[in-house]
Amino acid sequence: MFLVKNRPAFDMNEPAHTKGLRVNQRIVIPEKDLSVQFIRASGPGGQNVNKVSSSVQLRFNLAECLTLSERIKERLKNLAGQRYTRSGYILIEAHRYRDQIKNRRDAEQRLITLIQQAEPEPKTRKPTRQSYKVKMQRLNNKKARSNTKKLRGKPGLRD
Repeated sequence: MFLVKNRPAFDMNEPAHTKGLRVNQRIVIPEKDLSVQFIRASGPGGQNVNKVSSSVQLRFNLAECLTLSERIKERLKNLAGQRYTRSGYILIEAHRYRDQIKNRRDAEQRLITLIQQAEPEPKTRKPTRQSYKVKMQRLNNKKARSNTKKLRGKPGLRD
C-alpha cells in the first residue's frame, strides 16, 4: 500500500495561511486534518487494476478539527453514518475513475458536499394548532356523516 500524507488539497496560488480544503468563504479545512491514502481499486480494469493504486481513501480528522463548531460536528457525524469511525475520522473512499487525481478530487468534493449539508442550522418545527372553528366544523361533518349512515339501516332497528 502506498501512503501519501498531507499532500496539498489546495491551489498552489493561494496564500500560505489559507492552505487546506476550502468548503466556502468561512470554512477552510486545514491540511493537517486531512490524510490521503492511495490503494488498489477493486473491480474491472484488466491488468491495470493489479499494478496501479488509483483508488483513494480520504481521512478527515473530525474529532481534532478546530475550524468546525461542535454543532456542525454533531450534524456531520449523523450525516456521515457508517463513514464515521470510532476514532473520530470520516473516511471517504473514491474509486469511480481510473486516475488518482480524479479520484482524489472526487473524494474531496464529496467531503465538501457533506460539510456543506451539515453547515446550515436545521429549522425547528413549530407545532401548529387547529382553530376552534376548524375543529367544530370537522366534528359537525362527522356527525352529519354518522347520521347519513344511520339512515341507511333497516327501518325497524332505529327505535
